[in-house]
Amino acid sequence: MSESLKKIDSFVLFGVLGDLSIRKLIPAWYYLERDNMLSDALKILGVGRKDISDKDLKDQVKEVLNKFVSPEYLNPEAVSRLVERFSYCTCDLSKIESYKDLSLKLSDWKKPVTYYLAISPSLFEMVCDGLKGSNLITPDCRIIIEKPIGFDLDTSQEINEKLTRYFDESQIYRIDHYLGKETVQNLITLRFANSLFSSQWNSKGIEYVEITAAESVGIEDRWGYFDGMGQLRDMVQSHLLQLLCLIAMEPPNRLDDQSIRSEKVKVLEALKPLDEESISSNFVSAQYIDGEIDGNQKSGYVNEDGGKTESKTETFVAVKAEIQNWRWLGVPFYLRTGKRMASKTTQIVIHFKSDGHYIFNESKESLRGNTLIISLHPKEGISLKVFTKPHGVDKHSTVRSDPMSLDFIKTQKLLNIPSGYQSLLMDILNGNQSLFLCREEVELAWKWCDDALDAFNQSSQELYYYDAGSNGPTQSEELISNYGHSWHEE
Repeated sequence: MSESLKKIDSFVLFGVLGDLSIRKLIPAWYYLERDNMLSDALKILGVGRKDISDKDLKDQVKEVLNKFVSPEYLNPEAVSRLVERFSYCTCDLSKIESYKDLSLKLSDWKKPVTYYLAISPSLFEMVCDGLKGSNLITPDCRIIIEKPIGFDLDTSQEINEKLTRYFDESQIYRIDHYLGKETVQNLITLRFANSLFSSQWNSKGIEYVEITAAESVGIEDRWGYFDGMGQLRDMVQSHLLQLLCLIAMEPPNRLDDQSIRSEKVKVLEALKPLDEESISSNFVSAQYIDGEIDGNQKSGYVNEDGGKTESKTETFVAVKAEIQNWRWLGVPFYLRTGKRMASKTTQIVIHFKSDGHYIFNESKESLRGNTLIISLHPKEGISLKVFTKPHGVDKHSTVRSDPMSLDFIKTQKLLNIPSGYQSLLMDILNGNQSLFLCREEVELAWKWCDDALDAFNQSSQELYYYDAGSNGPTQSEELISNYGHSWHEE
């Protein structure tokens, strides 16, 4: 086994008491423990600023699991096993001398070590300097970073330069947790293992594609962070463009990290830039105002806690994107994402072309094509809408559209769908980078988003508004209808 593929048994979690660790990482560790996926030798060292003991951390891990894992999934023995893996190290990340305590804690731990930075990107360089100064960086250790990887192309490049100063690219794992979702991973299998789809997966078979990531929540306690980012930087640059890459990429030569990343880079290179001339007909930016969700009144964005009434930061974006290559020439990709919308929905909808056969329509209008719906939330599954004859002796020449559905929990008899972080943590431990981003992917995505924002700011297009609890601004409907298409709404 090569050095880069050594399995990891020593895991350091910076920011162990932070929101990401509490809500996502610790529950993910629990499910892996429950399913007996973890090595007996695995140890997890939590690092934070608070001066607490190992026992204090273990108690907090138990509290986290009781809060964020459904009672029917809690196994007391698995909880106990996981808790015993944790220990704690107090560390002021801004002080080099604090890393001596970390070095002492790790002195008898098995090498190599993985360092997971569940902390603000502003601290990345400090941590790298501290690890280097304490001789904690080895040629086979791994470092994990979370988005946002920068605020724009320039800051992204700065972060990547800092990382590559100390680590080889093969040691750096850039996370986009969407890529760990089971349905997202299934995109490659769906496309390339089924001739039914692979033969139609191009401009000859597909009319248009839509990708929606709608959230019903608002900004909550993240106003200060979000107002500096906006929805395009927060969601499109990472999650939605990654989904687009997996839908549009060419078949990789092999199912390894280099082959998959290479094909995704080609998609981003072929993505047509939005300029000042095209922005008005291909881009909608909006912000939510007061509205109602499930009978409860919700405040508008600028009225949230910590909000500023003069803010023009977008909480909703709809974009028509084009990929300039032979496979996708003329096929629009519509991206839509927003906060405080009617429901939390994440889905990819592939609209296949009609074959133009009119025998079922007396007015001679073309029959709509089939629709493939790939759902990530609220459930994970795949549904293909096909046309059939309605039952009835008087319905010989009519059709109806019905779904042929695949629900992963039911068909595979799963207790629950693994979270994205479960898959990603296992891949980190095993040295598999195929679900992680390479530097070029991150920077190409930032370049496209920067161009779109620059074009919007230089244009005369205004920021629109939409009611909390709606499906976004009416201009989003107009953007897609102007091209003869419509958003898929259940």
